Amino acid sequence: MKLLTYKTQESEEQRLGFIHNNQVIDMEDFGEISNFPLPTTMLELIDMGFELVEELNDMIAETEPVFFEEIAYEMDEVTFLAPIPKPRKNIIGIGLNYTEHVAESARTLDTTGKLPQKPIIFSKPTTTVTATNTDIIKNTKLTSQLDWEVELAVVIGKKAKYVSKEEAMDYVFGYTVINDISARDCRREGQWIVSKGQDTFAPMGPILVTKDEIKNPHNLNLSLKVNGVEKQKSNTKFLLFNINALIEDLSTVFTLEPGDIIATGTPSGVGAGRDPQEWLYNGDVIEATVEGIGTIVNTVKEI
Repeated sequence: MKLLTYKTQESEEQRLGFIHNNQVIDMEDFGEISNFPLPTTMLELIDMGFELVEELNDMIAETEPVFFEEIAYEMDEVTFLAPIPKPRKNIIGIGLNYTEHVAESARTLDTTGKLPQKPIIFSKPTTTVTATNTDIIKNTKLTSQLDWEVELAVVIGKKAKYVSKEEAMDYVFGYTVINDISARDCRREGQWIVSKGQDTFAPMGPILVTKDEIKNPHNLNLSLKVNGVEKQKSNTKFLLFNINALIEDLSTVFTLEPGDIIATGTPSGVGAGRDPQEWLYNGDVIEATVEGIGTIVNTVKEI
């Protein structure tokens, strides 16, 4: 399923929906016409288990098109919010997880250039989350080196502790896109949270695609443009630690829970790694894309 959190032009209320025949169908309304009560938020849906997604797919296939007409919105009639507008916990970030990005970071940042032997883990507070078509706030009192990082994000579907690589995919609910915005001059003695954790530094979306729709998450093209110029282009097959390995490692360190979000890392092409270095400025437009999920578009706003 292609799931979204949205609001309409008539209301600021956050709604849960899914995309069907290029229209947005409200989840709660679909439950009413199907006489099957359904959740009203993405986290509630995830909590109910992936089996519900399988049931929903069957229900959608069995529903006559005329019934969808009553509860459908055209795509341009709704505002897409982040799929999980307020995660329960910090986003789990993975650093230096593409080989070429390890090399470019070593040239310009305080990293060694050695390939990590274990995943490098950091976190982004929940207040970093913003949606597509919103502003990324550049606080000029804090940073003059604002940078971009397109990433595939994994959403966990059930409690995971000491999970093996072989079983890891059983714990995935779905996928979305994250732009891991980074203030390169805000790193403090090697710690990244000030660099990565400022408000609006995790644009996410535009939708959450359930795992059954992505045949192989380790063969997805991902790219990023700034003002229409391509800066990053790669494929998730080049992940140093793939999703299976990340879930095994993370679930050994701490318990993963439904709705947890793992940003799996970015490929080369970030501004800090360029010669000369490139940064984001007021009015710059960033488009981050992952194959099979979509594109998030955000504009830099300096304050």
